[in-house]
Amino acid sequence: MMGLKSLVLSSDEKVVRLLRRVLSDLEIAIEFCERRDDAIRKLTRERFEAVIVDCDEREAAAGLLKAVRTSPANKRAIAVAIASSSTNLRAAFDMGAHFVLYKPLSAERAKGSFRAARALMKRERRRNFRLPMQVPVSFLGGTATHRALTVDLSEGGFSIRLPRRTLEAGRVRFALMLPGSTLEIEGLGEVAWESPGGHIGIRFTEVCADARHHLKSWLNENASEPEKDDPPVRCHLTDLSLNACYLEVSSPFPIGTQVVLSMRVADLQVRAEGVVRVMHPEIGMGVEFILSTADQRSHVEKFIQALMTNQGARPDLLVEPEGLETDTSPAAPKPGSEQSEDPLLDLFQHKAILPAQAFLAELRKQRRTQVLDPAETVFEI
Repeated sequence: MMGLKSLVLSSDEKVVRLLRRVLSDLEIAIEFCERRDDAIRKLTRERFEAVIVDCDEREAAAGLLKAVRTSPANKRAIAVAIASSSTNLRAAFDMGAHFVLYKPLSAERAKGSFRAARALMKRERRRNFRLPMQVPVSFLGGTATHRALTVDLSEGGFSIRLPRRTLEAGRVRFALMLPGSTLEIEGLGEVAWESPGGHIGIRFTEVCADARHHLKSWLNENASEPEKDDPPVRCHLTDLSLNACYLEVSSPFPIGTQVVLSMRVADLQVRAEGVVRVMHPEIGMGVEFILSTADQRSHVEKFIQALMTNQGARPDLLVEPEGLETDTSPAAPKPGSEQSEDPLLDLFQHKAILPAQAFLAELRKQRRTQVLDPAETVFEI
């Protein structure tokens, strides 16, 4: 795959010099612009994995970030705002920034943030990569089983060609075996699109974390130009419930990032999927677990049980990004559900906009509340 590219809008010579050094060390190519109109013109002609905006000229910064989101080629680019200390953090996020760096910039802090941004840039690019590949796939439903060959395959789904329509619109259960693999990938998908020529696109909706990880590795190994993943980020787990957790990490991922957590305690290791719902730069992030399947729920329950069994054990936790959600707002809990009774998730849903120190104070206050039902307990790690 081609190298990562970034577009930078800044007229601050100190910022430009530091970014040139830091991004070069991280092997991210840079195109600099001093004027917003020049930067917008480049957005219409080239593809960038990141757009970095100096917010000293707020109107120009807001205009460029708005142009990013309306650019067909760059709407999935990672947006980084460089703000003065007087700029409100919430205002930078409201403009569409995923990461915020404060002036005066230090090389160490900037490199930490851009490492996290680079991991997300790679994931966004790779999960949209489609590999032309014919793989047998079976569709299971009712008393009939339909078989077809994929036309192409990606981390998010696949397309097939059927001479006549044999799939109903909506959700479908599928199973496919990757060449050279012994693990069958089975799950639920939905018909996302179809063409008059008989091509049908299937988007994955429920595939377990282990199968997704296997598919991701297989696709990269079989790409014409394999791209090496950035290593997972080590975090300190401070709070855990059945539905959510809070992680201390110096370079957290932005709100709306889909993540995979690899958690180990004693002899147990599990993988769990989640979405970042709260992010405090240079402090940590709150993750809501995705519990749409029995397997996903079982993994989190096993980990909590292992922590209860091994009192005092410090869990080892690694996190890696899977990409950005298009809708970053958390789903409202259903009345009477365990979600609605989870105090940690409730904190994420109703107090995420608090300043970082105020939020952390609420988190510490919550830790002092202990209940007997594990579904309602927030564990302090």
